[in-house]
Amino acid sequence: MSRQAIDNVPIAREHLDGVIRLCEIEQYPSYIQDAERTWRALTAPGVCTVVAVQDGGVVGFAQMQSDGLIQAHLTLIVVDRDLRRRGIGGRLVREAFARCGGQWVDLLSTEGADAFYRSFQYQSFPGYRIYPEP
Repeated sequence: MSRQAIDNVPIAREHLDGVIRLCEIEQYPSYIQDAERTWRALTAPGVCTVVAVQDGGVVGFAQMQSDGLIQAHLTLIVVDRDLRRRGIGGRLVREAFARCGGQWVDLLSTEGADAFYRSFQYQSFPGYRIYPEP
């Protein structure tokens, strides 16, 4: 991939295969099983999904949910492994937040991502992922 500029744009249908490819590499099975379900999740009401595009290909994306006024939640962020540590992820977070609105962004993180999130102004809280029964 050449070193052309990377543009952050709202997700479009043409980006879906690239997003799914990144999710497959990162082993996010919920986003690779059903492309139509993934599209609906990435474009649902209250969701902002921004993709980083270089040379026409998706090299990263961020999915954020927000009430548009107070709270936002960074649901998922992925950047192509070969392009990490170049500011792409930070730009995706800032662009998604600007489009979604809110006063702050909450998130859950995977091991090893602390340095990235600590590059922002932050406050750390304990967190949980719960699975309520229907």
